[in-house]
Amino acid sequence: MDYDSVADELYALRPEEFTAARASAVASARTAGDRELAERIGALRKPSLAAWVSNLLVRSSPGEVEPLLRLGEGLRQAHQDLDGAQLRELSRSRHALIRALSLQARQLAKEAGHPIGEGVQREVENTLHAVLADPEAARAWAGGRLAKPLSAAVGFPAVAEGARPQRPAPAPVPAPSRPDKKTSEQRRRRLERARKDAEAAERELRQLRDEAAAAGQAAGEAKQQVDALQRRVEELTGELERIRGEHQQARFAERAAREQARTADRRVREAGRKAATAAAQLERLTSPDA
Repeated sequence: MDYDSVADELYALRPEEFTAARASAVASARTAGDRELAERIGALRKPSLAAWVSNLLVRSSPGEVEPLLRLGEGLRQAHQDLDGAQLRELSRSRHALIRALSLQARQLAKEAGHPIGEGVQREVENTLHAVLADPEAARAWAGGRLAKPLSAAVGFPAVAEGARPQRPAPAPVPAPSRPDKKTSEQRRRRLERARKDAEAAERELRQLRDEAAAAGQAAGEAKQQVDALQRRVEELTGELERIRGEHQQARFAERAAREQARTADRRVREAGRKAATAAAQLERLTSPDA
């Protein structure tokens, strides 16, 4: 047993399973004689629902982590290197990517048995904004062990038309130096990666919207079919109840008719015996020997 494996296992659980699993891990560490590990595990905090959803996104979609981190690097660099128009373009892509990822996280949470509302989804989106704006937040999110949602300590300020993002004042240097070609090339590559990631996010968002629209249409058609079948079931249920009532009445009539038949048969037999007795008596009375 080691701390990292235990922490990964705990934060992969559903929120309602966390506390009991943490207590069990603490007990196991104490049984093994590792008090320090037991204390570290006991200090792990149960994740809020928004934090759990954010962790779920990291664990369920690892392929989304690196592109988002690269986009964050590109955006942070863009505030130093790009003009206002380019920065606004990347900002629009950032919002599209965050929206697409938050919708994906909401679907993952629903599939995991924890549907979330708009409030929790906004907390997830705020966490993703923090990931893009703050490298420390990015590292925390990528670890998949958030106990609470993140908020950006610094943000990306709006850029006015024609304006350039402010750059930090340069440190005094003995003499002006020529731009570093290698650094410029690295920045260009980071920007290119950020643009590609943003374009991919926009494509994914369009695809998700198309899928959602198709799913909505299919759900509407399915509901119409369900409603029609429900009406048919109600009709057949009513018909079945009517037939059952008629069947019950027929059984009652059958039993009554059988009882009447048995009564009539008894009366016939009694009448036959009486007729035989009367005939015998009449024969004795009319006999010459009488």
